[in-house]
Amino acid sequence: QLQASGGGSVQTGGSLRLSCVFSGRGFSNNAVGWFRQSPGQEREFVSAISWPGRSIRYGDSVKGRATISRDNIKNTISLEINNLKPEDTAVYYCAARLYNYPSERPDEYIYWGQGTQVTVSS
Repeated sequence: QLQASGGGSVQTGGSLRLSCVFSGRGFSNNAVGWFRQSPGQEREFVSAISWPGRSIRYGDSVKGRATISRDNIKNTISLEINNLKPEDTAVYYCAARLYNYPSERPDEYIYWGQGTQVTVSS
């Protein structure tokens, strides 16, 4: 199971740190990542990280503003986004895939958390 947390309401320019805890199944040797989805939009890639963390990718929309990390002992990943913009408003999902390449394609991830809402007001 994946459990995401840390969402909330912030003003433009603020920061948020999202966390995701993996339980029940070890995710060593698995890439994990974050996606987001706004109403009426397709699920969008935000960031992904391989195990143990040597390979990292960011979506263009957050590049330069986001930092992803993973704690392989605590089985958690975190995503910090700075300088938040109203267009960052979405439900953010953590996900894991069977392979260790940090893919940008949501259809390549088979384990998904329930999502956490991030709302950025201007």
